[in-house]
Amino acid sequence: MSLEHHEWEPMTTEEASQLFRALSIPWWVAGGVAIDLFVGRTTREHDDFDVLILRRDQLVMQGYLKGWDLHRTNQPGLKPWLAGEYLGLGVNQVWCRRTPDSLWALEVMFMDTVGDRWVFRRAPSIGGSLASLGRETPEGIPYLSPEIQLLYKARQEPTVKDERDFEAVLPLLNETQKLWLQSALKVQFPGRHPWSRRLDGEGAQTV
Repeated sequence: MSLEHHEWEPMTTEEASQLFRALSIPWWVAGGVAIDLFVGRTTREHDDFDVLILRRDQLVMQGYLKGWDLHRTNQPGLKPWLAGEYLGLGVNQVWCRRTPDSLWALEVMFMDTVGDRWVFRRAPSIGGSLASLGRETPEGIPYLSPEIQLLYKARQEPTVKDERDFEAVLPLLNETQKLWLQSALKVQFPGRHPWSRRLDGEGAQTV
């Protein structure tokens, strides 16, 4: 299978939980599956499976996945992630498959930090304590906090998938989460983001 073959067979949440049960660093399910874990049901199909770690912990993850076929995103395209290679800003994801002949199973994403705070790299003034970064399911599976995940999904023109994720999460956010996301969107999108009005309760959109 070629390096640029982009077909996926995403692992499941349960498989990820088993895979990372002995991992010594923090990790969180991210992306659309994190939305599902917060909502408590499968909201849509997912083309991949994302896991978030702190950038500073990346070589621990690389060693843990020894034997896997790992490639850093290097748009356009992918490049092998060499043993011991520390990936700095500009390379924010790694694709993972068990062998070069396997389908892609996992995407590992990096969260940047300053001290004991996480930092939103698109607008570094946005961030928070590491303790605020994630939540856990009743089964103990860690996942990215929904308001932070929605911030990463926010674009000036949200995709259909992002809209569906927002609509699934919005009724379940508490006031603190809504206020935080609203504030973060105002920083990233000074001209007002399409989700801002709905966070204020001024209207809804059906997707």
